[in-house]
Amino acid sequence: MSRLIFFLAIAVVVYLLVKSYRKNATGKNGSGVDEAVAEDMVRCAHCGVHLPKGESVQADAKYFCSAGHRDAYRK
Repeated sequence: MSRLIFFLAIAVVVYLLVKSYRKNATGKNGSGVDEAVAEDMVRCAHCGVHLPKGESVQADAKYFCSAGHRDAYRK
């Protein structure tokens, strides 16, 4: 009888550890992607490539993938 209780206790501990690990691995919103990492995507007005807004170059209320494309668009 004591062996059964011992193995049951081990199984409960393993279950709780796995549950805790999975909760921490998926992030705060449960989908596996942190919301703080998500960023709006914009389209380069010159070539049409999509890139994160933070990596784009903005000029005249338009977004560009590089300063070279910004200059080429202005010409």
